[in-house]
Amino acid sequence: MPTVTVITGASGGIGAALARRLGHAGHRLVLGARRADALQEVAESITSTAIAVPTDVTVRAEVDALGRAALERFGRVDVWVNNAGRGLTAPVLALTDAQLDDMVTVNVKSALYGMQTIVPHFVERGEGHLINVSSFLARAPIASVRSAYSAAKAMLNSLTANLRMDLAQSHPDVHVTTIMPGLVSTEFAHNAGHEGPLAAASVAMGIQTPDEVADIIADVIARPRAEVYTNPNSVAVVRRYLEETGALG
Repeated sequence: MPTVTVITGASGGIGAALARRLGHAGHRLVLGARRADALQEVAESITSTAIAVPTDVTVRAEVDALGRAALERFGRVDVWVNNAGRGLTAPVLALTDAQLDDMVTVNVKSALYGMQTIVPHFVERGEGHLINVSSFLARAPIASVRSAYSAAKAMLNSLTANLRMDLAQSHPDVHVTTIMPGLVSTEFAHNAGHEGPLAAASVAMGIQTPDEVADIIADVIARPRAEVYTNPNSVAVVRRYLEETGALG
């Protein structure tokens, strides 16, 4: 039976690459994003069944509607990927209320809406897989210009881990995964720019393509794990940060 997968932020970048990768593997896909035209183009480029549902993930009602559309079309959801997100360039002392609120809304509340929409369905079925796409910057805030983005992703990591703990004993077949990409060559990265420590990190770590990240997420769907860095070099960067700050004791 083909896997039914919902992907948010599917109109470009990692989301679009993942949709094409899973479509090639035969997944039935429900794709959500704000850019309706770009989203439809992605859906039409996929070889398996894929429907486009224009969705503003910062609006709870629209995320609920995305979930309903998937269930009405396919009768179930097996995998839900909260991939939508956006960055911001502003150090801590320059942040405005509006900027911080925007980062939390786009990167945290949108994923929370997805979790609260689909996990009850997984619990009822006794199985399912939730995947939240975060960032390695949530663990190693080495680029202070991404202050609010890093903080929001750290919050997402914590919420995801708490949900995983809530379900671990009562529903062991409901998997909850945090994906932490490093630097990826997406429209997100180009718009945000690379300067200072982030530029140095890009040289040290290397920049992945969306297709490379999509392949790793596809592997996680096939073999669920709790937390995954898509770039193996991220592990050394995070460990060095923790050692230098004394966080390891």
